Amino acid sequence: MKVIYHIGLHSTDEDRALRCLLRNDSQLQQKGIVVAQPGRFRPVLREAMIQLKGQPATEEMQDHILEEITEIDHPQQVLFSNDSFLCVPKRAIQEGTLYPLVAERAPWIRNLFPGQPAEFALGLRNPATLIPALHARFAAEESFEGYLARIDPEALSWADMVERLHAAMPDARLTIWCNEDSPLIWLDILEALSGLPDASQLDGNYDFIASLMTEDGFSRLQAYLDGHPASGREHWRRIISAFLDKFARPEAVEEEFDLPGWTQQRVADLSARYEADIERIAGMDGVDFLSP
Repeated sequence: MKVIYHIGLHSTDEDRALRCLLRNDSQLQQKGIVVAQPGRFRPVLREAMIQLKGQPATEEMQDHILEEITEIDHPQQVLFSNDSFLCVPKRAIQEGTLYPLVAERAPWIRNLFPGQPAEFALGLRNPATLIPALHARFAAEESFEGYLARIDPEALSWADMVERLHAAMPDARLTIWCNEDSPLIWLDILEALSGLPDASQLDGNYDFIASLMTEDGFSRLQAYLDGHPASGREHWRRIISAFLDKFARPEAVEEEFDLPGWTQQRVADLSARYEADIERIAGMDGVDFLSP
């Protein structure tokens, strides 16, 4: 049995992939693929991790977890998805470090099924937009100025975070992508999380793309694909890109933040560092990097 942990991260996927896969639950179960329902698995896993405190789960506990989350006997693959697996949003960035608890928390997750092959899947986001998005989730508790003083944005490194994650679990594969690329690699993401060889037949696989476009634009995209089916994934990406360029809703694809201290120069500097980090991550051993 392979176990895939989709650990988010915060303010990236927002459970879109999970909702799509749950919509296809019956089809996936017929293939031995379990997409664990959040309301069912999250309290079970939380209780198990508290009890284990990082120690490997016994076979009895593993059986108990499976019994609590699915009626399928001997599933071939199980997906758990939770963007707060590593921590709550307020603790995602501290003192110049992205996810400082990753080296501690990731093994706790991995040891829920220690004898099974495991993969961790995560989308990364440019700190220039991630920081305001994260802060918005607890803005009532802390001012933006105070948040910036606490997190030291210029010191943040996704490459450092991924290296710490890999070092904590060297036997687990990492599947990583940029959240900004999600529309063009959406089928690849669904395939990575589900284990399916082709996600193009999943019900609702275009819901995310539809949410980014005007209603008329998406109707035109559907009509075009019906009359001119993509010859392959690269061709599909070119079609999606062309229609997004023409019909995307500005508020869905463009983000502007009028916040104290969030200058254009600061955004440009953080974005340049992010691009350099992504180049490093894409070449790391143990990382399957999804790109357009």
